[in-house]
Amino acid sequence: MTGLMRFLGRRMLFLVPQLFGILLVSFLLIKTIPGDPAVLMLGPMATPDALEKVRVGMGLDQSLPVQFFIYVGNLFSGDLGTSWQTTRPVLDDLIERFPATLELVTFGLLTAIAIGVPLGMASAFRENGWLARGADVYGLIAGALPDFWLGLVLIFVLYTVFQVVPAPLGRLDLAVLTPPAVTGWLTIDSLLDGNWDAFRSALAHLALPVLTLGLINAGPILKMTQSSMEQMLTADFSHYETLCGLPRRRVILNALHNALPSVITIISVLYGYLLGGAVLVEIVFSWGGAGQYAVQGVLNADIYPVLGFVLFSAIFSLIVYLVVDLIYFAIDPRIGR
Repeated sequence: MTGLMRFLGRRMLFLVPQLFGILLVSFLLIKTIPGDPAVLMLGPMATPDALEKVRVGMGLDQSLPVQFFIYVGNLFSGDLGTSWQTTRPVLDDLIERFPATLELVTFGLLTAIAIGVPLGMASAFRENGWLARGADVYGLIAGALPDFWLGLVLIFVLYTVFQVVPAPLGRLDLAVLTPPAVTGWLTIDSLLDGNWDAFRSALAHLALPVLTLGLINAGPILKMTQSSMEQMLTADFSHYETLCGLPRRRVILNALHNALPSVITIISVLYGYLLGGAVLVEIVFSWGGAGQYAVQGVLNADIYPVLGFVLFSAIFSLIVYLVVDLIYFAIDPRIGR
């Protein structure tokens, strides 16, 4: 327990500087977005006095360092700014929309794991077999295909041609009542409400975007699992276990145990990446999540939704990496020394 607390303490020391650095870089980059928010808010026919009043109210008349520290100061009071598009606090908008994005990327990642890990393990057993060659081809194709393009292809094939999935418009059918929001995940909320129509509709609408993300992101997981398992199965300890007469299943399980850190690392990286990487998929499927909200902010020079999305994503990613560190510690407590 002492080792665990010491290990956690060292990791927590880095969280605040990391968040500050992410906010600083994001703020400076977002400020380079062309367009004047005051003009976009009031329109091209607005008077110079009205435009100047809006700029002063938004703090745009201040220097960049002053604007940044004003924004950071407001964060401590829970104020992430107000979106001029929705006229609502950004914090409220993100709390409402972020669970939709999180539901999509979580199911997408689980699908990628379900495809990539078994296929990577199976291809590692027979390095020169047809399965290994097929896995290599699939890994190359998955890494080269844009996710939004694959989403459009799946829409055309499964919705337009075969009509086996609902229209790619939102998270529920229009005729289905939305369950009361508890977690923000429609699959879970519909189960909690006992609304089976909403549950089936939520799953049906998840099918295409989840399949899109799963097929694309299974490639890196497959390659990492395959290479790690091949390395462990050819290691000295695996040969020794085989010579000692251990069952093949036990040798494979021990190899998998030693390959897990590499596989967990790529999964955690993909989980954080998917929050931003799923933005185009959200747009293709009109998902209405935080990613689509941030893109609209970029297109309309509405910086507070973009900064809020970056902040939420950064906090989520840091929590994921902290959980991964704890998993590493559980697998091998020696890393806490």
